[in-house]
Amino acid sequence: MFEIILQLHAHKKGTGSSHNGRDSNAQRLGTKAHDSQLVTAGSIIV
Repeated sequence: MFEIILQLHAHKKGTGSSHNGRDSNAQRLGTKAHDSQLVTAGSIIV
C-alpha cells in the first residue's frame, strides 16, 4: 500500500583538507641595501 523510504544523511560535513594549511617561505619584501651602503655588482638592492 504505502511504502515509506527513509534515507539518512550525514549530520555534519566530512572533514576535508584546510584551505590555509600551506607552510610557504616568506617573500622577503623590502629594501636589501640602504643609503650609503656598499654593494657588489649584480646584487639586488630593492
